[in-house]
Amino acid sequence: MENINPNIVKLEYAVRGPLVIRAAEIEKELEKGAQKPFKRVIKANIGDAHAMGQKPITFIRQVVACVSYPELIEKYDFPSDVKQRAREILKACGGGSVGSYSMSHGIELIRRHVAEYIERRDGHASDWRNVCLSAGASNAIKNVLQLLCNDINGQPSGVMIPIPQYPLYSASLAEYGLEQVGYYLNEETNWGLDISELERSLSEASKKCNVRGLVVINPGNPTGQVLTRENIESILKFAHKHSLLLFADEVYQDNIYAEGSKFYSFKKVVREMGEPYSSELELASFMSVSKGYMGECGLRGGWMELLNFDPEVQAQLFKCISAMLCPTTLGQTAVDCVAKPPQPGEPSYELWLKEKTAVLSSLNKRAKMIADVFNSMPGFTCNVVQGAMYAFPQIEMPAKAIEAAKAEGKVPDAFYAFKLLEETGICIVPGSGFGQKPGTFHFRTTILPQPELLQQMLDTFRDFHAKFTAEYA
Repeated sequence: MENINPNIVKLEYAVRGPLVIRAAEIEKELEKGAQKPFKRVIKANIGDAHAMGQKPITFIRQVVACVSYPELIEKYDFPSDVKQRAREILKACGGGSVGSYSMSHGIELIRRHVAEYIERRDGHASDWRNVCLSAGASNAIKNVLQLLCNDINGQPSGVMIPIPQYPLYSASLAEYGLEQVGYYLNEETNWGLDISELERSLSEASKKCNVRGLVVINPGNPTGQVLTRENIESILKFAHKHSLLLFADEVYQDNIYAEGSKFYSFKKVVREMGEPYSSELELASFMSVSKGYMGECGLRGGWMELLNFDPEVQAQLFKCISAMLCPTTLGQTAVDCVAKPPQPGEPSYELWLKEKTAVLSSLNKRAKMIADVFNSMPGFTCNVVQGAMYAFPQIEMPAKAIEAAKAEGKVPDAFYAFKLLEETGICIVPGSGFGQKPGTFHFRTTILPQPELLQQMLDTFRDFHAKFTAEYA
């Protein structure tokens, strides 16, 4: 430990931290017959839809099955569009097999389909050569962050990230030795992003580092907000004014629930703002098949699109990516199914649309349910879950609980979360793992448990909180 890379020691990733390790231990204890006041662990800590009972989308799994075991194409009665898609993907693979390496930045056919998806979404051209496939969005984000890993004029580089934020960013910045420059989202305006706060954060950080990047998560994780178009325009103007590389984390773009909320991609808005933004602002946008209506976390499929990158810099990025050989070809296959889903009139369309609609409709109901229940509980306030897959309620912590937490060497929200896990089996992530304003306490919970289990979880939560409050009153 005395000579390990200190950045690795500094790195923390809250959604898979000590609470999750303890949750896994409890599961093993239950399997061995341990007597506890609950029968199962509810993992509300991470956005893993299938682990929480969501069924796979049939079209995606049928195509993945066919490319994995091509004999199924001829021997099994899959729809004709599934078979055709599998044949096209296999033809684009070396040796006609998904067991071969692809190009390091992805199979060209699938990159072209992603570009077509972006064009349909935004109404503006997308060059497939600026699309790079990845093992989920996370790998692509980390690859672009690495471009900023250098000191300039004796000062380190910094990247602006929202607080609260998804811990991938804080962990990656720590790993790469980049300065974390936090800007606070405004909880009072449903986690809105104020430009004055961006200016404050940038001004303060510029005294100790060269701020070179700005991360925006839309829809928000862990906060569930959806940015308005006007807000996006003001963010783009800010990034252009300060020559910042903008990271647009848009992996939840299908997950929009609240009435009046609508997803606008940063790419679409910057194109429609015109000059000088449309040709000068450097933008990297990210998408994943792990979220949305698909929830295919384990297949590890995603992409990024680069806009206005210096061609030589982009070439260096792709060179760096080539050292990792290629993202999984089954993940790329899932990406193809998302970028080019069944169309009206095709055999798989009706079932695909039915399954997609059912998933998003159920998530919509659960988003409302979870906010309503938390807001009905004394000591809680929870903003409307406009999008994504999480709620991030604020909790009033009794003074005695804060003292008890200090005595155990824990931050108060982690103390609460450990108590909740041990007494109910519910695993959440304390707000301190995402960042929060000093003096406030939060936690993140997913909305992913299926409706019956979610209702059970919320009822248990209500009983626990009443007991906790009485204990530390």
